[in-house]
Amino acid sequence: MKTRSACLVLALMAPLSAQVAYKGFNPANLDPTVKPCQDFFQYAVGGWAKHTAIPAEYERYGVDQEIDTRTHQILREIMESAAAAKAAPGSETRKVGDFYASGMDEAGIEAAGLKPLAPLFARIDGVKDSASLVAVLADLHRLGAFAGFYVGVEQDDKESSRYSMVLAQGGLGLPDRDYYLKNDPKSKELLAAYRAHVAKMMTMAGFQAGDADRILDLETRLAKASMTRVEQRDPNTVYHAMTPAQLKAAAPGFPTELYLKGLAVPAPDRFVVRQPAFMAELGRMIQEVPADQWRTYLRWTLLNDAASGLPKAFEQASFAFYGTKLQGTTAQHPRWKRVMFAADRGLGEALGKLYVQRAFPASSKAKVLEMVENLRTALKARIDGLAWMSGPTKAKARQKLAAMRVKIGYPDVWRDYTQLEVKRQPYVLNLLEARRFEFQRRLAKLGGPIDRNEWSMTPQTNNAYYSPTMNEIVFPAGILQPPYFDATADDAVNYGNIGATIGHEMTHGFDDEGRQFDADGNLKSWWTPADEKAYNERAELVVKQFDAFEPLPGLHLNGKLTLGENIADLGGLKLAWDAWKLSQKGKPPVGKIEGFTPGQRFFLGYAETWRTLTREEATRLRAVTDPHSPAKFRVNGPLSNLPEFYEAFGCQDGDPMKRPEKDRPAIW
Repeated sequence: MKTRSACLVLALMAPLSAQVAYKGFNPANLDPTVKPCQDFFQYAVGGWAKHTAIPAEYERYGVDQEIDTRTHQILREIMESAAAAKAAPGSETRKVGDFYASGMDEAGIEAAGLKPLAPLFARIDGVKDSASLVAVLADLHRLGAFAGFYVGVEQDDKESSRYSMVLAQGGLGLPDRDYYLKNDPKSKELLAAYRAHVAKMMTMAGFQAGDADRILDLETRLAKASMTRVEQRDPNTVYHAMTPAQLKAAAPGFPTELYLKGLAVPAPDRFVVRQPAFMAELGRMIQEVPADQWRTYLRWTLLNDAASGLPKAFEQASFAFYGTKLQGTTAQHPRWKRVMFAADRGLGEALGKLYVQRAFPASSKAKVLEMVENLRTALKARIDGLAWMSGPTKAKARQKLAAMRVKIGYPDVWRDYTQLEVKRQPYVLNLLEARRFEFQRRLAKLGGPIDRNEWSMTPQTNNAYYSPTMNEIVFPAGILQPPYFDATADDAVNYGNIGATIGHEMTHGFDDEGRQFDADGNLKSWWTPADEKAYNERAELVVKQFDAFEPLPGLHLNGKLTLGENIADLGGLKLAWDAWKLSQKGKPPVGKIEGFTPGQRFFLGYAETWRTLTREEATRLRAVTDPHSPAKFRVNGPLSNLPEFYEAFGCQDGDPMKRPEKDRPAIW
């Protein structure tokens, strides 16, 4: 997935109209005091960075925020119109309007206080033993509050033609296990701040400040049983198919039957358990941890999960820790935008229907599909030409590429929201109802056929993804707009922008994780041992390169955590370059624009997609949790390995942007 920021705003920079007019990159963004072969990221966007400040409401700011500002204004108009229209009860427009109206009713939210949560707190108060505990865990899970662990229904990794119930580690209030376990000063500082935050929230809710110690004690035990993010990158390590009897033997303290009864579902024929050791420890905790400590932890999980729908004091306290302390953001998004984000999560395709009617022309879809096929042709040619890969493995790779499905813009079949009950009621109840609907929608998939029409992102999302079990690449309408894509723009820039993104997602099908899935989306080896060894040797060069990068003094990137995205960035650029060249056959040469050759415009267009500033706090958080490298290294990292880049800008041996040939990873 080529993850980008989800929250966007206006910039302190050249007018957006100027960005669009240049159709992909603006020469005013350049920093001519830096040579492109010294630091291409600084050269390409340093001028913009010198005149840009991160607005208070963002942890990072850049081209994504500019794009989504346009999208969010459209969504705001849609929601405000729906709220004013009072459409027919039960209609999607009515549900969108009622959801938005309840979220904007600040007086009503304050008046309701915590009363909407009273029945759930009462259920938690009834936890006396393991049986009542797992019943309440099921209640909270149905509302999307994954206390203790995660449960979901997902396409089975090894049998992609079926859905399986997945059990996985979870239940933490901090973003990662390492926050509980590391002993460096910064980690200790953040853990102390979290403890203080929990104490404050619990006190505000009428509980005891001392509850924070018991909550952290329970969460720390969960953290100790959790796998690291790097360990989880191997899909075979997090796949363990178990019958109910096998799960009982592996985690004897976990009352599976009682939990499934709480979910009101029959026992499936098997589970996919991501981390058996975690489930075993959770089972021991269910039997050993006192009921009053579990009650305290469950109250906190509910309170923390519902904070965005509660009175201002709770919402602000939550933001002060998760927004300011962890990410450095000093101001919340305006209320309409916070409600919009929640509506996007809860009724995203209902909003999407209205969005694409206004913002996504059919011509854009046709142009992108043409580019996709050029990139598919480019990847096939690269597979054919690989000297290190044997014939049998090449045949399987070509088969997978040919089977790769493409989704552009919006779903062919829209999601049905009939069973989602939204009212003009306390906002937190609509939030919980939206989560209940989504959980139940997924739960209902058990035993049914695979829905090949389903999307994992809404049409208005500024992002894209590859699904290994579906073997498909997906590009929502939200990302298919300037400067990432403009149907009337220079081909060199379009291929450097959205072309590299398309290539990125295609390459995910062949990165260190994706390559382990076959053409049908099954986790199944299709590599000869010699080819797998050759692949891993090349991938290790990518790990080594990114391990050396320091986004902050003393803070190194984790090359293994970011390996898949780094492979996809490098592969995506290579494919986009080849596909661009392919697209120019039979066309008259374009020549220079704004003084730059077509090859230079290709790479400047790519750098434009990563024009971003990030706060120090957010950088530290992402270094621990994010499989994507910071923007600077997503530009300089792959480009410094490309001879095409050296030629375009005249880089010489010894220049920082021209790495020695022995150090350059060459996979796809």
